[in-house]
Amino acid sequence: MKIILLKDVAGLGKRYEVKEVASGYARNFILPKGLAEPATEKALARVKDLTVMAEVEIKIQEELLRKNVKSLDGQKISITEKANDKGHLFAGIHKEELQKLLKENLHAEVPIDFIKLEKPIKETGEFEIEINNGEMKAVITLVVEKE
Repeated sequence: MKIILLKDVAGLGKRYEVKEVASGYARNFILPKGLAEPATEKALARVKDLTVMAEVEIKIQEELLRKNVKSLDGQKISITEKANDKGHLFAGIHKEELQKLLKENLHAEVPIDFIKLEKPIKETGEFEIEINNGEMKAVITLVVEKE
C-alpha cells in the first residue's frame, strides 16, 4: 500500500515522503496513529505544494538559527546552584538546563543537539560551552556560583 508520511517515522521515512508499506502495517499502525495517509492523486498533489512550503520554512528557520548562533558568541551567563563546601554541585547541569538558560537569559532558541557538552557540569566555576550548528560556531561562558 502506498502512503504519504505526515510526520517523521523512525525507520520508515521523513515527513511528506511517499512510501510503499505492507497493507496490514498501514491499516493497523500507521494510519490510525495519524502518521500517514493513503497516497491518492489528490493527496499527492497537495503534498507537492506542502513540500515546497516546508522547504521555504526550513530555509527561514535555518537563517534565524544562524543569526541566533552568531549573536551568542562571547556571551556570559551567571547562575547560582546548590553546592557543598568544596564547590561540587548537588545536581549536575545538563544540555537541557543549558538550553533553558539560553532561552531565558539570551532569548535564543537553540536546538539541544547544537550544544556541545561532553559531560554534565558538576562543580562551581567558569565553563566555556560551544554551540555549533555545523556552519557557525559560538562559545558562551557559563559562570556557576554557590548558592
